[in-house]
Amino acid sequence: MKNNELQQDQSASALIDARIEELGDWRGEMLARLRALIKEADPDVIEEWKWRGVPVWSHNGILCTGETYKSVVKMTFAKGAALPDPAGLFNSSLEGNTRRAIDFHEGTQIDEKALKELVRAAAALNSAKAKA
Repeated sequence: MKNNELQQDQSASALIDARIEELGDWRGEMLARLRALIKEADPDVIEEWKWRGVPVWSHNGILCTGETYKSVVKMTFAKGAALPDPAGLFNSSLEGNTRRAIDFHEGTQIDEKALKELVRAAAALNSAKAKA
């Protein structure tokens, strides 16, 4: 990783830390848990901060975002429509040709194994397209 990418990663990570702390409720806890699962699934993931305050995780392109709203934490996969989802995690943004999302509400139980598989599939898809 280049030095400027490392600096950007560190500052984005700090901004994500601050967002989690700022939320201070179940949404912060959910975002923190999703972030941890993403990093477990893909230790080489890069954290970014885009579009005036959206946490983004990338590996050879955007894997997913972690948007927080009043009643939902939305995890949007940039190329979700191209990913296998045997566990049926995608429950939002199903009408498009490209993106797919998972809306997590307060009290939602995360299928951690299936979510990590989805993150790995997204990273593999990006890596395959990067090599082509």
